[in-house]
Amino acid sequence: MHSPESLLDFHERAHRNLADLLGHCGDLSQEELHCKLPGFGYGTVQLQLHHVIICERYWIGVLEGRMDVDDDAPAYPTVDSLASYREKVFQTTQSYLRQSSVEELNTPRSMMTWGNKEKILVPAQVIVRTQTHLYHHQGQVTVMCGLQGHPVSGVDYPID
Repeated sequence: MHSPESLLDFHERAHRNLADLLGHCGDLSQEELHCKLPGFGYGTVQLQLHHVIICERYWIGVLEGRMDVDDDAPAYPTVDSLASYREKVFQTTQSYLRQSSVEELNTPRSMMTWGNKEKILVPAQVIVRTQTHLYHHQGQVTVMCGLQGHPVSGVDYPID
């Protein structure tokens, strides 16, 4: 069973890593940030970072009864703009968790998802999914940075 406090801690730690990764990506040139690399579903560092942020925004919207599905990647062309967007989404999730009870977070309920599909989901599991999803794409970004001569280290889940 998840509590708001445990999910807030998990979320803060994961976003600390994402903020660090964004800081590292600040050393990339605009060309490197937008360089299309083969073998990745989201082929640029900018698109990978945008994707992970927008997915958290989407799922928090689902939890709150909204459908936030704007494909607004061009609105965030720089690391600074992505970092600001990350902070906004971070605050939205933090706010959701601070006003949620243990019961609400752990009780399955009907939610409307993309394509007007109604699904029975557990809010705490949705939150956990957004954070594990972050690490999947963070791994891809670290590979993409390394391929461009900017190896990344120190962005594993912080245990201290």
